Amino acid sequence: MATPVKDRDARLNFRVRPDIKERIEKAARVAGKSVTDFAVAALVDTADEVLEHHYATELSNRDRDVFLALLNRHDKPNKLLKRAAKTHKRLIEK
Repeated sequence: MATPVKDRDARLNFRVRPDIKERIEKAARVAGKSVTDFAVAALVDTADEVLEHHYATELSNRDRDVFLALLNRHDKPNKLLKRAAKTHKRLIEK
């Protein structure tokens, strides 16, 4: 009978060349970490960087200036914005 895997025990399995494995083990020792902790930290850091870069919005100077100018405007809310605020309160702020 298979042992159920807990959420905290999710696994990644992959193979690397022996020279790469030795470098990773050496780096883990230098960092004072187990290979697992070292590898997980490196993978999480890299994943965060990739995701941050993927989801980041880069604006041109002109777009940045337009965006900041819009933030500084003091227009009164229109009907659509007021309706959106009411909907948000009803659905989200409960």
